[in-house]
Amino acid sequence: MTATVAQAATLASGKGHRNENFPVASFLLKAEHRGPVMAFYHFARAADDVADNAIASAADKLALLAAMRAAISGTGTASAEGLALRQTLNQHRLSPQHALDLLTAFERDCTIDRYATWDDLMDYCRYSAAPVGRYVLDVHGEDRATWPASDALCAALQVINHLQDCSKDYRAINRVYIPADMLAEAGARVEDLGAGRATPALRSVIVAAARRTQMLLVQSAAFSSMIRDKRLAVEVAVIQRLAESLTQRLIARDPLSERVHHGKAEMAGLAAWAAIRRLVA
Repeated sequence: MTATVAQAATLASGKGHRNENFPVASFLLKAEHRGPVMAFYHFARAADDVADNAIASAADKLALLAAMRAAISGTGTASAEGLALRQTLNQHRLSPQHALDLLTAFERDCTIDRYATWDDLMDYCRYSAAPVGRYVLDVHGEDRATWPASDALCAALQVINHLQDCSKDYRAINRVYIPADMLAEAGARVEDLGAGRATPALRSVIVAAARRTQMLLVQSAAFSSMIRDKRLAVEVAVIQRLAESLTQRLIARDPLSERVHHGKAEMAGLAAWAAIRRLVA
């Protein structure tokens, strides 16, 4: 085992696909598609764990991500997850670009901990979220005309995660994704994120960000109907419905003091209803 592989293993969070807010390669997907999707997930999970580690230095984290980039590009062998994904990409004749784009976001996370505007945040989502949806679409052989709707949904999912975890991200790794200009306009302070309850100013910012997220979900509303693969279309419909529900919760509840995540039973109910509606449609 190389030093880089060993170092990456020590930064693993232990989080898996069952701990995510949204389905990852669920049973809804065809068996032949779940493998390539899970390979991408394991790669992304490993890179995310590196970027979010609160102890490792930025230089060490960037070195580990560089090793992952080299493995994907075929110029290095020091990343187990990178090598595994590269093998999958070769087997299925898939482009490495989505994985390389994703690494750009994690590299930013090592050195950037604030975002000035909503446009800056959306540019981050272009690399942190959009590549995931585009990769899944490529795995299924879908038309790239679906990319804009996919990008909107993926950006919405990313912002939802940011808003749900805004206090934890600030307290654990001093990272703030809520745009600074939105905080300033409302008279909120970054330090408010460390409190046990959101101030009225911070709540107004979270609500405003959630409403902007709703606009992204409007853009992605027709996404599932654009997908040829019926099983993927159902999974996307499920994800869309879960995202809409969570956005409503962020408008109604304070993520600093109230639960905004779905329980398992609630998630299952929402998923079943969305799946039925998509199948009937």
